[in-house]
Amino acid sequence: MARRPADLIRGASDLLVLSILADGPQYGYAIARRLAAGSDGAVRLSPGVLYPLLHEMEKQALLLSSWETVQARDNPDGPGRKRKWYRLSAKGRRRLAQRVAAHRAYQALIDSFLPRAEGAAG
Repeated sequence: MARRPADLIRGASDLLVLSILADGPQYGYAIARRLAAGSDGAVRLSPGVLYPLLHEMEKQALLLSSWETVQARDNPDGPGRKRKWYRLSAKGRRRLAQRVAAHRAYQALIDSFLPRAEGAAG
């Protein structure tokens, strides 16, 4: 039975989140949207998975966070709500580089065992 792409990358959620945050600060919902959009909907992290992951990565000092008050468009004079923004720390950037290198080495190893496409030279 073929596995869905989302099943294959479940263990790489931290790598995906770090990669998204390498582009700049994001809040949780925006991270989830980018994951879904970048994978044509194949990768979806529910809030019950994403927010504990972000919390753990923050606890490990891979991420830094700050709060912003966001005003509702339909009630600009209202109290607003808080949105937590995440960004990579220096340790997070180092971890991202390590995870990328490990992923590429793993991918090269797997590729070395896969059959060549039919009709490919070699």
